[in-house]
Amino acid sequence: MSEQVNEHGPIRMPNIWGKIPARNRNFTGRDHLLDQLRASLRLATTAAVVAHTPIPQALHGLGGVGKTQLVTEFAWRFRGSYDLVWWVSADQPALVPAALAGLAVDLSCPPASAVGIEEAAASVRRALQRGEPYSRWLLIFDNADEPEAIKDFLPDGGPGHVLITSRNIRWSAASESVAVDVFERQESIQFLRKRLEREIPYAEANDLALALGDLPLALEQAAALQLTTGLSTDEYIEALREQTRGLLALGKATEYPHSMTAAWQLSVQAIEQRMPEAATVLRCLAFFGPEPIPRDLFRRGNKTQGAVRIGPILSDPLLLSRAFGELNRFALLKVDSTAGTVQVHRLIQALLRDSVDEEERGEIRHEVHLLLAGGAPVDPDDTTRWRAFRELLPHFEPSGLADCAEADPRAFCVTLVRFLYRVGDYRSARTFAEQLRDTWTATSGPESPDVLRIRRHLANVLWQLGEYDESRLLNAETLTMMQRVLGPDNEDTLGVANSYGASLRALGDFGAAQQRDKESLAAFERVFGPTHPVTLRLLNNLALDHALLSDYITARDLHKLAYLEMSGATHGVGKWDVQNAWNGLAQVLRLCGAYEEACDLGEEVYAYGLRELTSEHPIVLKTAKDLSIARRCAGDITASLELAKETFIRLERLFGRDNPDTMATAIALANSLREAGSLDEALALVKDTLPRYHAIYGPRHPFTFGCQGDLALLHRLRGDADRAREENTEAYEGLLTRLGTDHEYTLMVAVNLASDYAALGDSHTARRLGEESLARLRGFFGKEHFLTTFGAVNLAIDLRDSGAEEEADALRAEIMNNIRRISRISTPDMASALKGERIDWDFDPLSL
Repeated sequence: MSEQVNEHGPIRMPNIWGKIPARNRNFTGRDHLLDQLRASLRLATTAAVVAHTPIPQALHGLGGVGKTQLVTEFAWRFRGSYDLVWWVSADQPALVPAALAGLAVDLSCPPASAVGIEEAAASVRRALQRGEPYSRWLLIFDNADEPEAIKDFLPDGGPGHVLITSRNIRWSAASESVAVDVFERQESIQFLRKRLEREIPYAEANDLALALGDLPLALEQAAALQLTTGLSTDEYIEALREQTRGLLALGKATEYPHSMTAAWQLSVQAIEQRMPEAATVLRCLAFFGPEPIPRDLFRRGNKTQGAVRIGPILSDPLLLSRAFGELNRFALLKVDSTAGTVQVHRLIQALLRDSVDEEERGEIRHEVHLLLAGGAPVDPDDTTRWRAFRELLPHFEPSGLADCAEADPRAFCVTLVRFLYRVGDYRSARTFAEQLRDTWTATSGPESPDVLRIRRHLANVLWQLGEYDESRLLNAETLTMMQRVLGPDNEDTLGVANSYGASLRALGDFGAAQQRDKESLAAFERVFGPTHPVTLRLLNNLALDHALLSDYITARDLHKLAYLEMSGATHGVGKWDVQNAWNGLAQVLRLCGAYEEACDLGEEVYAYGLRELTSEHPIVLKTAKDLSIARRCAGDITASLELAKETFIRLERLFGRDNPDTMATAIALANSLREAGSLDEALALVKDTLPRYHAIYGPRHPFTFGCQGDLALLHRLRGDADRAREENTEAYEGLLTRLGTDHEYTLMVAVNLASDYAALGDSHTARRLGEESLARLRGFFGKEHFLTTFGAVNLAIDLRDSGAEEEADALRAEIMNNIRRISRISTPDMASALKGERIDWDFDPLSL
């Protein structure tokens, strides 16, 4: 096949050429597979136009058979047929969205820095499907071994092409499948002649190819060894026979050919003779994952204690660099200087692990554990270290890190869970934490300090996922054990005590939560001091307690203090903490009625989160939800609705609809829809969400009753005042029981219930309820508070409707005086108050 053959004219580079590996100058043969692949892709494009369904081409075959080299050659050979060619390494499915998001700017989509990785990847996918701005595109997903892991990232139709490499034959069910086998003999001979850079006799090359089973990786290993050592082909074949006999005698069980195993052993023996330190490094690398390993890990881990094999090499950077260079020359290691990584083929890793006995395997694996712990970043609150944490995550499971019993590796395991928690990857954090808890409990006992610490962080993750009952029970058990084992003043013990206050909030026992947090704050200040990061986090929680009890002024002052102290902290406080405290301040400003200030501050907080944490981070999504509410209260319904919809979609995609943050955002969206006049859509959303509050919080939780009040309001606005009265009556009685009379939630439903009676023509009952509510509002918030004013507006209407016109006029005069004093006439509710129109109250659950 000639490279110059191209139906689009002369060969040229595509407009976008992303992450394609360098062309292998020794690539040989495979013309029939390249022809078959090209023809299949053309046919798939035609079928996709008819069926609107993509037909990706999946190349599957044995490890080491050359699948990646084949698609690399395809990309280079046919590059002139495409305007866009993009490579996605799919070994780590979690990184696939980021790889796709890298195309966003080139496709005129919002970048990940603005909308988050998930949304940017989704935008890229949609642009490719539309063929805008490029219709001739090629996506390559390399090493996609699990179809389910990446199928959602494949374009759903479109004019372009998708290539997949995998060892998994199950791709045949979801794609056109192309089997990649070993070289044909002539291809092996051609490859050896090219790779050895000499005209090797046919018979000699034939014998070598026969001995290696025509496996491309084995041929590459053999050629690299011969070039580096000067070993003749006859000598190599003889040594290969001896190794094969030895392997068969040992009864080695492997999914790979014995010829590959023997060829690999020859290379390792050669490297051991040439540079034993390189062989030591290689065996260490075999116990990492097959994904790229950050080169910085070895630099940061140069003082790793207890690693008797690798330690002396790590402490000598020149020796380590030489070792990597030698391994690269022997084709045992891939060095990517641009990415700053090293990588060993999974086949070679498996063979290396199988080559040592169980005792030595455990010793080497343990040195990897020490290296990971010694070379890893230590502070998951430091966002500048998040990339380093992400690069190490793929090596957690393959290295068997969870099985290590030493203190430093276990501490690193806990740090990894904390990192996943901080970046908002709660599902992965739960999986890791549960695995660590079970493994460490089995080996060290249920009251081991390590077990107790991981239980603490697992409870935090469960709480964020909305598993409140499980989190509360786990915290209660852990707190009892920690007090006995670690002592009452231990930081972890106090941390669990703090978390228990959060569990009480989730139960709806806001008063008990406040009391618990006050006690914890006193303990934290005594042990750590008033400005320690853990104390400031608890101070922020206490502010939330006050807000949940409708004490908004105290909540504002505490949030402000926590935010200012966190902003000025030089250590121990992450951007997550600053974002959380700052957003708490913006949220409580809204609750105080300072809507414009809440919007201004909320915009600033949201911009900070987008800049420092990305738009997909849960705390940033909470900020977006609260900003949408502030915008609605300030009268900017269009902006409120837009942001609420966007945030709800993201949360639903990340966590599903049964997540507390998704549910709270659904209620915020429903309220914006109501204000925009979309009553049916709002009603459907509240009806869908209310049962979820029953399931997650329970039927007697204040949030559940508050959402029921929103449902009642929608029924009345749609003309069903009788149904509204029934819902509000039930919610009112429930809130009286849970929160008492002096709480905004109770008063909100009472005011709306009076409006229900007014809509039913019972102005006298409406008047009675309004008088009771206004008395409570004056007593709790004061006569000039904006909520008191709103309650008075509705009562004035009901007084007039019930015939008490003089009382109505007197109350109206009082209302106008109050409005002039508080000077908040720019909001929709205040505009209604000025006109003497009835004001409806709605409910938005606070972010716990």
